[in-house]
Amino acid sequence: MGENEMSVFGVSEAEEEIYRHFLRNPGTATDDLHLLLHSGPEAARACIDRLQELGLLHPEGTDLRIFPTDPEVALARLVDLRLHALHQELQRVTRSRHVIDGLRAEQGARTPPPQGIEQLEGLAQIRNRIDDLAFFARDEILSVEPYTKLSPENIARSRPLDLRCLRRGVRIRNVVARTALDDPPTAAYLRELAAHGAAIRVTSETAERLLVYDRRAALVPLDPRNTARGALLAHRSGLVSNIIALFEKIWDAAEDLAPAGGTHDAAAGTGLSGIEQRVLVSMCTAGKDESGARELGVSVRTYRRHVADLMHTLGATSRAQAALRARERGWV
Repeated sequence: MGENEMSVFGVSEAEEEIYRHFLRNPGTATDDLHLLLHSGPEAARACIDRLQELGLLHPEGTDLRIFPTDPEVALARLVDLRLHALHQELQRVTRSRHVIDGLRAEQGARTPPPQGIEQLEGLAQIRNRIDDLAFFARDEILSVEPYTKLSPENIARSRPLDLRCLRRGVRIRNVVARTALDDPPTAAYLRELAAHGAAIRVTSETAERLLVYDRRAALVPLDPRNTARGALLAHRSGLVSNIIALFEKIWDAAEDLAPAGGTHDAAAGTGLSGIEQRVLVSMCTAGKDESGARELGVSVRTYRRHVADLMHTLGATSRAQAALRARERGWV
């Protein structure tokens, strides 16, 4: 038959061949299907039973002749089943942090798992540990980050991690400096996170920096004014509880992020809609259209239509020129 195109949905080559047979010959008997597969009758019957279980075939009439499900309906069902299976697998993977502790136990007392406070040196080590903590987060991420703006590189690095957590059902509560909303790309990114379920609040009264993962690990900088000096990662429940209490105090005093078009919407002066502002930021930071569309939760066709509209608005003949003119106008 050639390439097994439906294998991505967990359909075997033999099952696909039978489904295609019934698409060409609906309502036919099943007696001689094993000849088509060059196998025994039992193998053909097993394929038919599984295709019925998947919803790709169904019997009709008193003689129970087999008919195929419409391909569009069938593929939509297979996509749902596959995504559900992948989601369950992803949950098992993200809940496998205990495997690391078990493997470390094999090393004995030489390298015990962290129980107190770790000191992390340099931005690279801090970022790697943040990536690790975010990847294995199950329930909640709390953060206070009084930055005034995020660079395109920071946004490009943080977006997939944050959106991945939100898609997995991890709650994100984030307090940021109010001045961050004066930077259009940063404001657009924060609103994007809020649109995907993150709880974002703003404040002008804190210089604290902290991150808490699943109420079990808390990260704070050695020097809040110079994060490059390093950070402390606390695992002790008492220390983590005190840091959480500080977060809750800051959270209660902060204000909810204003909706798009509100007083603090820095993108309002651009004349762009919320989705257009997000596409503009993505266009200037993401690589391929497919990646940008996936990050924004829209189809590639919709993403490209917004890109074309933005190029027209900016009077640009290329994306590079559009990005340059957007930066000149202070839109990104």
